Amino acid sequence: MNFQLLDTLRQIKPVVLNISNFVTVQDVANGLSALGASPIMSEESAETEDIVQISQAIQLNFGAFTTEQVAHIKKTGQLGNQYQLPVVVDPVAVSSIRYRHQIIPQLLQEFHADIIRGNTSEIATLGGFSWQAKGIDSADGKGDRRFIAMQTAQKYHCIIIMSGATDIITNGTSVTQITNGTPLLQVHVGSGDLLSSISAAFAAVSPHNLYQAAQMAALVVAVSGELAAQKQSTLGPGTFTAALLDELANINIPDLQQTAHYQTQEENNAATN
Repeated sequence: MNFQLLDTLRQIKPVVLNISNFVTVQDVANGLSALGASPIMSEESAETEDIVQISQAIQLNFGAFTTEQVAHIKKTGQLGNQYQLPVVVDPVAVSSIRYRHQIIPQLLQEFHADIIRGNTSEIATLGGFSWQAKGIDSADGKGDRRFIAMQTAQKYHCIIIMSGATDIITNGTSVTQITNGTPLLQVHVGSGDLLSSISAAFAAVSPHNLYQAAQMAALVVAVSGELAAQKQSTLGPGTFTAALLDELANINIPDLQQTAHYQTQEENNAATN
């Protein structure tokens, strides 16, 4: 785990372009800013190339989009590939809604996603596996989450972040499982979208090792949530939002090293913390 990436992110302050959804755009912008990145949002196709050129990573979110916005997302993803920027995709509810199930896999053929971040049902659906969903949330399912994540990473030649009580990060051969967190992250609707955008921020400062970028993104969000919940025993969903932002702003390398609970299975060996 490359903890130094946190300090690198704050030194570089990467510009992260987000095609966000209107439900969580404020969570994403404030979370990126609190951590030390520089968020920029866009809904206008005419500015796409200009805004891609000033960015260092791109996050494309499918939480709420129109037919017209599909073309914008496609153009942004293709330009991200053209300018060799890391592209992160969040396939919200691809497992629940027929239209999204048609559009999102199709777009993933039109441009390359370097990182795909979703819950178990979303990642399973993209990988061709069966897993129940309930709206934007993952429900019960049978199967090896680790195997599903690895197979989906191999299918799309990308890094997969499968969110859950245990986060799974894989490049298709190596796997990291992170057990930090708090149930409040599942209650807070914007936490998944925030993780996707923070994944893009870490990818911007680690473009040649996106697996490490994804590891750090998942760990930072999980540990920040866990510390926020530990410091205030009466924390509820509303106050958790503010407390999470505070932890993202204050989190440091010693916090991560002391609190992290993860297991990494490399191709030929294993490491645990």
